[in-house]
Amino acid sequence: QGEVDIKYDTLLAQADNLMKFKYVVKQTAFLFGKTATFMPKPIFGDNGSGMHLHISLWKKGKPLFYDKNGYASLSKIALYFIGGLFKHISAIMSFCAPTVNSYKRLVPGYEAPVSLFYSKNNRSAAIRVPVYSEKPEEKRIEFRPPDPSCNPYLAFSAILMAGIDGIRKKIHPGEPLEKNIFALPEKERKRIKTLPTSLEEALEGLEKDKEFLKEGDVFSEKLLSKWITLKRKEIKEINTRPHPYEFLLYHDC
Repeated sequence: QGEVDIKYDTLLAQADNLMKFKYVVKQTAFLFGKTATFMPKPIFGDNGSGMHLHISLWKKGKPLFYDKNGYASLSKIALYFIGGLFKHISAIMSFCAPTVNSYKRLVPGYEAPVSLFYSKNNRSAAIRVPVYSEKPEEKRIEFRPPDPSCNPYLAFSAILMAGIDGIRKKIHPGEPLEKNIFALPEKERKRIKTLPTSLEEALEGLEKDKEFLKEGDVFSEKLLSKWITLKRKEIKEINTRPHPYEFLLYHDC
């Protein structure tokens, strides 16, 4: 395991770059008689493999996420973008974390981003705000829940559509949280919303909340329905097969 940075680019070009990156890694591993996997949680008890996305919006060469007077120098547009992600989180997670295995990574601990809040310091946040630089062109948000098992063309588009919906409707994400979430009193911790805990839950969210994705014909009803059907079939295929750990638990029944 290790961290790799792919230099920023436009949405479509970055989706292409991710597919190229995965292809090169797998082919290089093959040449050395190895295999490479981008499974979100290949090993029990170890950190999973996430894909933290750094996102910024620009218009006519001007960065839209910067405001020197805002929290962590974020503009209102940036906050509304975050608000859109939080409002539509279940729907977009069905594309950003699209496998059953994805949700074995998204569990408390292991710095997994399971809670819906934003912060400039807290790595348990779904959205972290990098503060390495105060340059307007470097102001961005880091969306941490996605993983590399996703189809980037669908995932990146869903994220953008959710963010744009937040901007259009001026959805505020609430106040940032700098405290250690695991040190909070249980009553206070329960008030913080969380990510969907399974692919099935994410798909249920997509079924109930998909109109924002169809704006401008970006996603079609046919594509969304097919996606839900295929993913539910995937869940059924996994659920009907015994897991090796079941033998340890139940072999002597």
